Amino acid sequence: MTGLAQPQQLVHQLGLRRALAFAAHPDDVDFGASATIAALTAEGVEVILCLLTSGDAGGFDPSRSPQETARLRAQEQQEAAAVVGINEVILLDERDGFVEPNYELIGKIVRVMRQVRPDAVFSLHPERAWDRLQKAHPDHLACGEAVVRAAYPAVENPFAYPELQEAGLKAFKIKHLLLYGAPAQHAQLRVDVSGYQEQKIQALGRHFSQHRDAQRMVEFVTAQMRSTHGGEGFAEDFHHVVVNSPDTISGF
Repeated sequence: MTGLAQPQQLVHQLGLRRALAFAAHPDDVDFGASATIAALTAEGVEVILCLLTSGDAGGFDPSRSPQETARLRAQEQQEAAAVVGINEVILLDERDGFVEPNYELIGKIVRVMRQVRPDAVFSLHPERAWDRLQKAHPDHLACGEAVVRAAYPAVENPFAYPELQEAGLKAFKIKHLLLYGAPAQHAQLRVDVSGYQEQKIQALGRHFSQHRDAQRMVEFVTAQMRSTHGGEGFAEDFHHVVVNSPDTISGF
């Protein structure tokens, strides 16, 4: 899909009943895709969130321990998820600040994908955005790369991670990737989230430990959604990648 799409179009054209979102840290998905997720859950789509890290290296309070930060941020993400209709948050055990798209992490992601079996996967983008380096945190890039490697070919290859196959987690094909935080030249799909922008702001507000200036954050995110829409409404943008379609030939 390209151009400006309504959430209902996204549901219909991508056949969405269940979606799985990946993020490196708590609040990543709320910055990148939470208004779209709110719109999708309002349409009856089930959305599950998988965090690679607990975000224990985040925040601005030097007196708070990493363990307390992890506990606090897990609570913040649960509250933010509830705002946009995400019904489950899965937490992996990667180290905040040191995520690498290695064999072990890709295997964990494949396991989650095969458990959930989503119609589409949301993830951070694996390519660096030079226009705003802050959205291209190394953990974000590693998350995107690991998810893309998992989406093809690992999750659909029964000979990859055979222990998962033996445990009953059968190989299947991911159809769509919706990559957020994409470099501008790759973000070809804009989702009209007009009417859901306040849910995004409310979700971001739950991550209170991460905002030195909450009002400035709200102004920035609101302006970004308006600019992305290009008109009177609000939108979020994605790099939409079709991994498998009816005319896909394996290996080409």
